[in-house]
Amino acid sequence: MKPLLILASGSPRRQELLAQAGYRFEIAPSSVTEQRLPSEEAIHLATRLAREKAEEVFARRQKAVGASLMVLGADTVVVCDAEIMGKPADAQDATRMLSLLSGRSHHVVTGVAVVWAPGSAEIAAEVTQVTMRTLSVHEIAAYVAGGEPMDKAGAYAIQGFAGRWIPHISGCYFNVVGLPLALVDSLLEAAETRLAALRPTPQT
Repeated sequence: MKPLLILASGSPRRQELLAQAGYRFEIAPSSVTEQRLPSEEAIHLATRLAREKAEEVFARRQKAVGASLMVLGADTVVVCDAEIMGKPADAQDATRMLSLLSGRSHHVVTGVAVVWAPGSAEIAAEVTQVTMRTLSVHEIAAYVAGGEPMDKAGAYAIQGFAGRWIPHISGCYFNVVGLPLALVDSLLEAAETRLAALRPTPQT
């Protein structure tokens, strides 16, 4: 019997990607606060938050489930000029982020963690380079006014209106959306293998 998979995220984009890839899962958003530690680098930040989210949900759901369990956590940040961007705090912050990204290349980093037992997790990160064309002040203002940037790392959604501004990416497209599916699949497979190794061998 396959372990129950739980997605520790309320992100509609991650839920859609996971469902489109054929996974069956439950949703249990994490209550972990997405806060950067002093001088923390992007990959460490994204993987730490992904693990903390997955661990928080695993601890909360383990007793209730009463069966083998895997919890998938993820966190995405955008890096430009050594600045690490999460979700914008407000419209002014979204405008600032988009102005910085305009006409330049940046990196999208997603940390992924699969917790399959207390203190045990498969963890990795995906990095994609994204190029954005130069945006006018009016384009940025209209985009921010529409509301799409407000819950997105780096203040844009490649799968939404902002997709018209992205002429080139190098790496995983799904990573930019928020969940690198090939990486997720490899981590889930590794976690399931480790779980299977813990099950008692049937007596003959």
